[in-house]
Order: sequence, then C-alpha cells, then structure tokens
Amino acid sequence: MSAASDGHVAIVIVSHSSLVAQGAADMVRQMVGDEVAVAHVGGDPGGGLGTDVAAIRAAIEAVWRPAGVAVLVDLGGAETNSEMAIEMLDAEKGARVVICNAPIVEGAVMAATEAAGGADLEAVRATAEEFQS
Repeated sequence: MSAASDGHVAIVIVSHSSLVAQGAADMVRQMVGDEVAVAHVGGDPGGGLGTDVAAIRAAIEAVWRPAGVAVLVDLGGAETNSEMAIEMLDAEKGARVVICNAPIVEGAVMAATEAAGGADLEAVRATAEEFQS
C-alpha cells in the first residue's frame, strides 16, 4: 500500500466471509492498481462467518487518508459493525469515513476507479451507490 496516494480516497471492504473480502480486494487491486489504498476484513475472530468491530476499525485505520475512506459491506451485520467501528475512531477521522450502500464487488471496483481519478469522498460514494439494487 505504500504506493497509494494520500490524496486519494481509500477503500475498505467488509464481508462476513474472509475469502469474499479478500477476493473483492484482489479484484479492485487488479483493476485499479496500487494508486488507491485498499484494505479488506472478513470473518469473525474464530475464523467463521461474521464481522469483528475491532478488525474493521483496524482496517480503516490502516488505510485512512485525509481524503477519506469509503467502506463497502455485504450484509446488515457488517454495516452495523462498521458503523460501530467508525464511532470508535477519533471524531476528525470518523467524519471522513462513509459506508456506501452498494454491492460489495461492483461498488468497490467503481469506487476505487473513481478514487483513482482523484474524486472526493462524496463522488466516490455516489459512484459506488449507482450500482445499488
């Protein structure tokens, strides 16, 4: 992630499955390159299906940029835990993190593509959410 620009919005992918999260992140990196910081997190602490607030927070912190972080989630529990993770951040950082209401794969790819072009956080969110069903 060292090549990722601090000026670009970063992406975090949160899934109940670690393999789904990793696969979506791999797809983003293959399509966008390393210009955008991407982190992924999935599964519960025991290795099963689920999400973990502390792991989500750590993923956000790992890629946080002043431009912001767009978080894509797969199911309601991932969204709820992502919201809790954002609330645990320093208020200034948390204000620059959004959860996108978008499909995890298509939304992540489109969000990262928009971010790579230098779009701001709201434009990245809007682009991801165009794929909302």
